[in-house]
Amino acid sequence: MKRIFRSCILLFLLIFATTLWLPRLRYISESGRLYTGITESSAFRSQPVNSALAETISTIENPGEYLAVYWLENRFGHTSEPLSPDHIVEYRKRWERSEGWGEYLSACQAVWDDLTYFPVAEPSGESGMKVSFEDSWMYERSYQGERGHEGTDIMPSRNERGVLPIVSMTDGVVQNKGWLELGGYRIGIRAPHGAYFYYAHLDSYADLEIGDEVKAGDLLGFMGDTGYSKTEGTTGKFPVHLHLGIYIFHGDGEISVNPYPALKYVEDRRLKYKSQ
Repeated sequence: MKRIFRSCILLFLLIFATTLWLPRLRYISESGRLYTGITESSAFRSQPVNSALAETISTIENPGEYLAVYWLENRFGHTSEPLSPDHIVEYRKRWERSEGWGEYLSACQAVWDDLTYFPVAEPSGESGMKVSFEDSWMYERSYQGERGHEGTDIMPSRNERGVLPIVSMTDGVVQNKGWLELGGYRIGIRAPHGAYFYYAHLDSYADLEIGDEVKAGDLLGFMGDTGYSKTEGTTGKFPVHLHLGIYIFHGDGEISVNPYPALKYVEDRRLKYKSQ
C-alpha cells in the first residue's frame, strides 16, 4: 500500500513539474526564431503579408509592432494562425526577452509606421491614367550583370513621361538627389523611423534639395524613364515607370526589403495632385 502511495506521489510530482516546464520548453524552442541579425534573413526581407493579414493591418494605424509579433508567431508566413491586435502586448511578452528583439522591432517599425500615402498621385485632368504593380521582388535583372530586383515597379497605363506626380509616402528628410547610372534621376527620403525610401527613374524634380524636410504627400517629381546609362539625362531604355525601393539600416550599411506589401497597404491612399 505504501509503495502504491509513493508511486502516486511521484506521478503527481512528475505531472506538476511537467505543467510548469512545458511553457518554458516551448518558449526556449520557439525563441530560436528570433536572433541577432534576423533582419538580414530572406524571410524578413520578403515582408510576407497574405490577404488575411493585409485586411487586419489595414485597420491598424502603425502596424510595425503587430507585424513583428505576427511574423514570429506564424514563422514568417509558414502558418496563418489568427492574432488579435487587442492581445498584442500579451503575445509580445513571449518575444521581447529574446536577444535581437529591439533591433528586429525597430526594423519592422521603420518599414511600416511612417507609411501614409501611395507614391503616385493622380494629376488633375488625367483621371483616366491608372497605375499597376506586381511583386517583382528579387526577379532577375541583367543590366550591369545578373542581379536581383530590389524594389517594385509601378507602371502607368500610358507610356508618357512627365505626367504622373510622384509624392513622398512618408514624412522625412531629403538624403540623396541626382543622377545614378541605374536609377536615373532619383531622390531618397529618410523617414522618421529610419527607413530610406528610394524613388527612381524620375523625369524631373520638384523644388527640393538635400537636407530639406518633406511631409507625406509632398511632390518629389514626375514619373519618367531615365537611367541605365552613365550619361545624365538618358531616356528610352525601358518603359516609363517608378521604381520604389525601401532600405533599412543594418550595421554599417543598408539592406533592402520588399516594398510590394507596403505599397498594397497604402494602395487606396492615392492623392489628387493639382498643378500650381
